[in-house]
Amino acid sequence: MARPCDCQDWYPEVRKDRHATNPLLSRISVDSNVCFGKPCVRGTRIWVSLLLDVLASGMTMGQILEEYPQLTRDDILAAIAYGAEMSRGRFVDLPGQSAA
Repeated sequence: MARPCDCQDWYPEVRKDRHATNPLLSRISVDSNVCFGKPCVRGTRIWVSLLLDVLASGMTMGQILEEYPQLTRDDILAAIAYGAEMSRGRFVDLPGQSAA
């Protein structure tokens, strides 16, 4: 019998304590006076959801950095980390699949 997959096998840099706060998240801010309180890259008005959408559409980090020169690679990684944290607490209904 195969053993369960552990992301530690693929990504050794992932912390063993997965509940510890990702330091990249300090790059994300939520302020009710900025962008309607949507999560943004700190010091910008660039929504986390925008970055996740353009990544999902196939844009590369390099293309995003060309389009938004005020961002850094770590800002994009912070947006991904924020999305990962959000997905731990909420499920999205997917077309053609029933809830378990």
